[in-house]
Amino acid sequence: MSPTRKRRPTLQDIADQTGVTKMTVSRYLRDPQTVAEGTRERIAAVVEELGYIPNRAPDILSNATSKAIGILIPSLSNQVFSAVIHGIESVTRPAGYQTLLAHYGYSPEREEEQVASLLSYHVDGLILSDSQHTERTRKMIATAGIPVVETMDLPQTPIDMVVGMDHRAAARAMVTEMLHRGRRKVVYLGARLDVRTQLRMEGYYQAMTDFGLTGQHLLTEQSSSFTLGGELLDQALVRYPDLDGLFCTNDDLAVGALLQCQAKWIPVPQQIAIAGCNALDIGHAMTPKLASIATPREAIGREAATMLLARLKGQSQPDTRKDIGFSLYVGESLG
Repeated sequence: MSPTRKRRPTLQDIADQTGVTKMTVSRYLRDPQTVAEGTRERIAAVVEELGYIPNRAPDILSNATSKAIGILIPSLSNQVFSAVIHGIESVTRPAGYQTLLAHYGYSPEREEEQVASLLSYHVDGLILSDSQHTERTRKMIATAGIPVVETMDLPQTPIDMVVGMDHRAAARAMVTEMLHRGRRKVVYLGARLDVRTQLRMEGYYQAMTDFGLTGQHLLTEQSSSFTLGGELLDQALVRYPDLDGLFCTNDDLAVGALLQCQAKWIPVPQQIAIAGCNALDIGHAMTPKLASIATPREAIGREAATMLLARLKGQSQPDTRKDIGFSLYVGESLG
């Protein structure tokens, strides 16, 4: 993708293709109901085809830079992304760039809306937190012609640049560690069912298969929380009463499960080993200390911003796909 911003479709382009005046197009964009139904449908079709992005910053010339970077995160309450943002801003702030933040609640459709909003302010680049996007999101980004970095995952076909870690390999490594320590009936607990939850489950099953074991899992579409972790622990004990380990898709579930074990006087790790993912601070403050996959969130943010700014400066990027790696924190909850 060229670092030079592409010419964006204009009101006149839409007017020319629909056979109406520019004023009619403008009126439609402000209030579609003020335009006749047939005309409305024609304009809507062309807007969709061109990937038109309304310009809410008319004072910025189309060939100028805004010195702003758009960042999209799926949750404002998830501690994981605060570290990513800190890493991004440690690079963008000294370089004189502002960051515009938007969240989308893990919804691709909401992400589409937020991408459109950020692009309307002529941001110079985008940093995304997911690799699954709607077709319209991809079309708008292609139309904008700005550099994009997808973070956290390592998709096979990224939009542009990508920096993240292998969640499948990380999960496989942690479960393998649990199995090396003698566990044989480890259950996977997953929530929200996003891409990373699915990848970690695949890694879990790979590890179980490596040892000739049959895996078991409990999944829910609910958002992760300590409370949910406790509830899933209760369900797991009913469904798999002889379980001797839990691998949780994140630390929220793992912490909740560990606390619920303590409430039930189930010794951890003597009876049940527990591991999570993201190595949040709360896990280090618990007794026993929670085993977890240490994800390099701040490093991912720094690298994403570094790659983006290099592209904006016109510097070549021979490596547009960077795996930052991971490490295992075994804590005290594995036995």
